[in-house]
Amino acid sequence: MLDLMIPPIVAALVILSIHAYLGLHVIAREVIFIDLAFAQIAALGTTVALLMGIESGTTMSLLFALGFTLLGALLFSLTRMEKSAVPQEAIIGVSYVVASAAVILLASLTAEGSDHLRETLTGTLIWVNWPTIGKIAGVYTAVGLFHYVLRQKFLALTFAPERVGNIRLWDFVFYVTFGIVISLSVEIAGVLMVFTGLVIPAVIAFLYTNRFGLALLIAWGAGTLAILSGIGASFYWDLATGPLLVCTFGVTLIVAAVLRPLLGIRPDREIVVASLELDD
Repeated sequence: MLDLMIPPIVAALVILSIHAYLGLHVIAREVIFIDLAFAQIAALGTTVALLMGIESGTTMSLLFALGFTLLGALLFSLTRMEKSAVPQEAIIGVSYVVASAAVILLASLTAEGSDHLRETLTGTLIWVNWPTIGKIAGVYTAVGLFHYVLRQKFLALTFAPERVGNIRLWDFVFYVTFGIVISLSVEIAGVLMVFTGLVIPAVIAFLYTNRFGLALLIAWGAGTLAILSGIGASFYWDLATGPLLVCTFGVTLIVAAVLRPLLGIRPDREIVVASLELDD
């Protein structure tokens, strides 16, 4: 059994490695559902590809997903306005609902529609293979290095946007990298797990600290605990891995929230980013 568990565990940890970091940005920006919107937009791309006779999981299907997320990146970068009667979260919500409806509508036109919808939601993590893991690990490493090299810019974009010139251009760059990550993740983990892996570890982290660097370590730790226990339980009880993994992340969040007051931890609401402090 252990040899069957290792690939999905490794794949989930690889996904967590970049999702936990991006999730901190998402929470700090207060655009919580942008990952759901991006995930559904990527799913719409693969659904359009399926309608054209292109099988899911192929390179061409992935290119369709990436193409659609690029359009999403352009939309979300252009709709970021500090003073607007319509908050960006409304645009994000509309994008998610429309993309979801389009996926359902287009999937109904194909013979594999019901299977495609199920895989879109819950993924195929249990069947992931080592070449696929290697591919996503390589791409995520490249995205991670890109963010590390430009960390001052991306952190300022999230925490001090007034200090960033050409903010819409840099927002577009950020969302392009975000879209690349989401496109690959949805193919393996599904929409539900993508949202869970981005948001829940980051929420747990900010419950315990307002320091960005420490929050990232906590997010990685909490996510790793949820992944190991969730995938282990799914194999032990022979339950669907994707849904159980999402539920395990939810239980982890509940436990973390209950423990926080017992431990007397109450971090300030203002998030501290050490690298930005060095620039002042």
